[in-house]
Amino acid sequence: MKLQNYIQGQWVTGDGEGSPLYDGANGEIVGYASSKGLDFGDMLAYGREVGNPALRKMTFQQRGRMIKALALYLHERRKSYYEVSYKTGATKADSWVDIEGGIGNLFANASLRKKFPDQPYYVDGEMANLSKEGSFIGQHIMVPKEGVAVHINAFNFPIWGMLEKCAVNWLAGMPAVVKPATLTSFLTEAMVRDIISSEILPEGALQLICGSARGILDHVMSQDVVTFTGSADTGRMLKASPKIISEAVPFNMEADSLNCIVLGKDAAPGTEEFDLFIKEVRREMTTKCGQKCTAIRRIIVPENFMEDVEIHLSKALSKTTIGDPRVDGVRMGSLAGPKQVEEVKERINTLLETSQLVYGDLDQITLVEGTNKNGSYMSPILMREDAPFTNTGAHEIEAFGPASTLMPYQTTDEAIELAKMGKGSLVCSIATHDNQLAREFVLGAASHHGRILILNRESAPESTGHGSPMPLLVHGGPGRAGGGEEMGGMRGVKHYMQRCAIQGSPTTLTEVTQQYQYGGTYKDGGAHPFTKHFEDIEIGETIITAKRTIIEADIVNFANVSWDHFYAHTDITALEGTIFEQRVAHGYFILSAAAGLFVHAAKGPVLLNYGLEECRFTKPVYAGMTIGVRFTAKEKIAQEKRDEDDIPKGIVKFLVDVYDETGETVAIATILTMVKRRLELK
Repeated sequence: MKLQNYIQGQWVTGDGEGSPLYDGANGEIVGYASSKGLDFGDMLAYGREVGNPALRKMTFQQRGRMIKALALYLHERRKSYYEVSYKTGATKADSWVDIEGGIGNLFANASLRKKFPDQPYYVDGEMANLSKEGSFIGQHIMVPKEGVAVHINAFNFPIWGMLEKCAVNWLAGMPAVVKPATLTSFLTEAMVRDIISSEILPEGALQLICGSARGILDHVMSQDVVTFTGSADTGRMLKASPKIISEAVPFNMEADSLNCIVLGKDAAPGTEEFDLFIKEVRREMTTKCGQKCTAIRRIIVPENFMEDVEIHLSKALSKTTIGDPRVDGVRMGSLAGPKQVEEVKERINTLLETSQLVYGDLDQITLVEGTNKNGSYMSPILMREDAPFTNTGAHEIEAFGPASTLMPYQTTDEAIELAKMGKGSLVCSIATHDNQLAREFVLGAASHHGRILILNRESAPESTGHGSPMPLLVHGGPGRAGGGEEMGGMRGVKHYMQRCAIQGSPTTLTEVTQQYQYGGTYKDGGAHPFTKHFEDIEIGETIITAKRTIIEADIVNFANVSWDHFYAHTDITALEGTIFEQRVAHGYFILSAAAGLFVHAAKGPVLLNYGLEECRFTKPVYAGMTIGVRFTAKEKIAQEKRDEDDIPKGIVKFLVDVYDETGETVAIATILTMVKRRLELK
């Protein structure tokens, strides 16, 4: 079988025989991959000219719904990918992380749309007042870049590696060209075929290169974004490409790193944390046969616990059943291919020049019955380095397989120093039930790590573990780890957008952003907004309410109803030395009184008011003062129906500006209302 590339809207077979791809579990040829004859410049131009405009004109809500639909489509077909995944040497558990973890990433990013506006762009942060009278302001907006995201991925996660990146660039409004590692590209191709067949994505939103992509970076432009996952050496070489430098192309690098785990000094043998530590290390050494960018390579242990850890960890590793992932009972599969085995063994032998082997065998391995010995199998390898400050190989050399090195420390400061000697990593863990020790370690080591997991008896039952990056948190790390960040919720989406500061009057910027900017001209909507359907409400339309004079009885009565008897509201003898001149009205009473002024009582399209997005009380209100409300439509976000019985609706955010008799604001808040739509979303 010869894999195909998906380019410019069609499946294309590369010229020539192509590179052979092997089943890691039995050594048989799976197929061949070639990209010879493809024009990478045309591919990128197609993404920019076809895919980019289609995605850019969609709103965040539309993109999010698109990603959700794709996630549901792939989830229905997920079982078909497992048989293909076994050929990469992955067990069912390994494949679950890659396949269902990748699809889960789509779901997570689809849900992230709720944090973005119902617009093709994003209004970033708060308005900046740039003038004395408020007639000149500034605001940041973010728009999708007008290029294509080029994703150069590693061989260890052929599906997750693609989906965790594409979910983000699609939500941002950019198309992607995916270049999986050729070694396991047959699994990526299987899923991309389904993605294209679904017709859920607009044309040009996704292209695939299964063979070599050497030279593709010669065609990137300033509006493109390049991401790389793989070895630090390769990443640095690509980052130095002339076009990357001359065009100032954003380059996000996530490199394999020498991640570590630390056993806290309190986590003695017999404690829950000690047992959790052993379990976590064993899992990280054997999951995906150690072929993970987040795998534990350095095991940092209190000097007096070294023997105990060596014994317990060796015992745990001895229970690992190794073999073809299609055979029942196998807990660790194979490496991706024979070249990986050769490279890992070479690195281990270099490490053993100063360390000692305490578990495993580089030449002998026991395989589960029914396993083809031609597969790329290895025993878990545990080494011990007793002089980690002198012999630094374990901090510099990575064996990208089921291999880790034990090393001792005496003080927490030494543990921190050893953790940092990896020169930057994706993730570090510490097993401890001492929260002060955890604080000391995190503050000391965080500068050198992208993520730190604190593992103890409280977090363990629901912990996703050392090796699992999560969509809402950043994945990346400083130094050797590449200095990049992926995912991270909204942070990851912004990576594919251009931030631009815009300046002008509040009225003009309201029209540009379609979010009401404080100080902008009020619009007369002709009727109370609570009498209007979602589609009929216009951003900036405002009602100026009737007024209400606050009296002493209001303050006393609210204290009795709310049980808020704070002295400033109830004890006028206690006000000396405070900022208050007399008994002050409760801030929440002022907000409640404001609602009484702006709410339209009759039944209408407004379904409910379900919360506040922000609220500040800016000036004391005393008995005798009169308040009114400037009530302005600030932002609108359409919502899809959850099911057939749901009501078509959208969210309208209203600015509640409460002012006193001098016209000065005393409280300001944004309320969220759910409002009926006339029509369903298409």
